[in-house]
Parts: sequence; C-alpha cells; structure tokens
Amino acid sequence: MTAEVKESHQQAHHVKTYHIIINGSAHEVPGSSISYRELVNLAFPGDTGEIIYLIQYVSPHGPDGQLHDGDAVDLVDGMKFDVERSHRS
Repeated sequence: MTAEVKESHQQAHHVKTYHIIINGSAHEVPGSSISYRELVNLAFPGDTGEIIYLIQYVSPHGPDGQLHDGDAVDLVDGMKFDVERSHRS
C-alpha cells in the first residue's frame, strides 16, 4: 500500500471526537451529531426509555436550543447540555 493510499484510508475511517459537557460532566463523543436518546443514555446510563427528559443546550458557536425525543443536533466542541427528568410522564 502506498503512503498516499494508506493516508487516504486512515482519513476515511477517522471520526472526529467532540468535547461536550452534559449536566456538568465532560464527555468525548464520536461523530458530528448527537441524538436525544444518546444524550439521555450518557446522562442517565441504564435508562429504560419510560421517562420523558427535557434537554436544553448551549452552543459556543451557534444557536442554543432544545431537543425532543427523535431529534438530533450537530455538535460543536464545548457544547453544554442540561438533561433533566420531566415532571410529566
């Protein structure tokens, strides 16, 4: 394998890791986006999916917002997420 082919192959399989904060804890996540369910699983490991969560995020280089079940958001290094159990069921 030539050096150019090897480098191209490595770049094709390299997935960028993003540094984010979830409920005050630092996380490194692969990929360019994160879903509602992925955030819930990071914030509350072992969640059964029966609880509704409120997810709000703050992006240092873009709009702030909320995620609902089924949503995803593009990641930016330094994003902060608050994942809280809803008072509704």
